[in-house]
Amino acid sequence: MAKPIAFKPATVDFKADLQRRLEKAPDEHAAALLAAYDVLEAAYDQGLLDILHGLIASKDTIITTLSRYASQPEGVAGIRNLLTAAKILTELDPEVLDHVSRAMASATVEHKREQKPPSLFQLARRASSEDGRRGLSFMTLILSSLGKSLKG
Repeated sequence: MAKPIAFKPATVDFKADLQRRLEKAPDEHAAALLAAYDVLEAAYDQGLLDILHGLIASKDTIITTLSRYASQPEGVAGIRNLLTAAKILTELDPEVLDHVSRAMASATVEHKREQKPPSLFQLARRASSEDGRRGLSFMTLILSSLGKSLKG
């Protein structure tokens, strides 16, 4: 007949293990600890720790206010709009968005330089240029897609 194997689990002193690891930490992680101290000091100098302390101290008030706002129809609509805006940003080609932002900056500078509004002839000339037609094509494609989505 088989004899049972005597099994005695090894007793592990978790506190002693933690103490040993803590004593070795300054030697093994000196660079990381110094970097952490630098970050902590910079956060203190800039007042971020005070802000964080205030947020933690007033967490109940903040959570109550946020939950009260989120339960209102405007809050729900705001959260949905924020999620939809995030979805739009993820679907945009960064290159196209970069072109749009540069074009808007350039157009803003030109618009500020204009002394008086351009004539209809000047507007037609801008619109009929190759660059104008390219921009109008892009905008009409957006408008057509928007109209199609509003249909149903």
